[in-house]
Amino acid sequence: MRRSLFLIVPFVLIFSAYACAGRANPPQSASQSTQAAITQVRLPMGYIPNVQFAPFYAAQDFGYFSEENIAIEFDYSFETDGIALVGANNLQFTMASGEQILLARAQGLPVVYVMAYYHDYPVGVVSFPDQNIKTPADLKGKKIGLPGLFGANYIGLRALLKVGGVSEADVVLDSIGYNQVEALIAGQDQAVVIYANNEPIQLAAQGYTVDLMKVADYVQLASNGLVTNEKTLTENPELVRRMTRAILRGMNYVIQNRDKAYEICTKYIPGLTESDERVQREILRATIDYWKAQQMGVSDPQAWQNMHDLLLEMGLLQSALSLDQAFTNQFVMP
Repeated sequence: MRRSLFLIVPFVLIFSAYACAGRANPPQSASQSTQAAITQVRLPMGYIPNVQFAPFYAAQDFGYFSEENIAIEFDYSFETDGIALVGANNLQFTMASGEQILLARAQGLPVVYVMAYYHDYPVGVVSFPDQNIKTPADLKGKKIGLPGLFGANYIGLRALLKVGGVSEADVVLDSIGYNQVEALIAGQDQAVVIYANNEPIQLAAQGYTVDLMKVADYVQLASNGLVTNEKTLTENPELVRRMTRAILRGMNYVIQNRDKAYEICTKYIPGLTESDERVQREILRATIDYWKAQQMGVSDPQAWQNMHDLLLEMGLLQSALSLDQAFTNQFVMP
């Protein structure tokens, strides 16, 4: 997920009470327990149709959303500003990354993160071995390509620089858009900022050996998840619970049935059957690793504190925020 107000990331979570992810013995849903009206939900995904959204496609295909009385529409439009729309209560939900929540709340938008999708921050730095970039400190003096000085790529890079004791003035930042693979291969940059579940796989498929340095190996930061607003939480908390329940069931299904989930993706992703299937299947495998956790969907308070402190240090936050208002685990705890 790579676009929005502050740039939604891809983008690019063992199991709890949602272990029954197939059709057999599903947990009790809203449609089974009540005759509630169908709720229309348009969900900004923040990125184009992609295998990283396999849990949503599985949840739609198996009727997990409909069982929760939710009629869902996936919104992939470039213009969609999910955070702003949810903050204004024009939509109930969006997908977004942790830094977006804190930056939005600093601007007065009452958005709240209610379910972790990625449990580790997916950003990393990739380089060729001849650059000898093995640790964050090795970034000093390097020319580094990244989409721009915004969004999760930039936040992740700044986190690595902080760990390595390297300032932004110690490196050359090259804003290249989403052309990291091409820029690295062409020698335009000595390293590029990427999503660990995407570009390194593309490079490997082209025969390149690379060094990958993941942000999550050095610091935990609040990553991608489901976001709503304070009004929805107050007036319709059951909708939030139904939404998270359907998504978590989809995530669990994909984790346990990766090959079948890939086939489901072909129904929702235009051109997937014409793409390099080996690469796309590997991207899905790598993405699954970001969903797995001891308790799927639960946010780590320390990851939020780390993100908050980093944004303060970067000057993107002007003053401290109350983190207990920015996220909640009440809808994903058993």
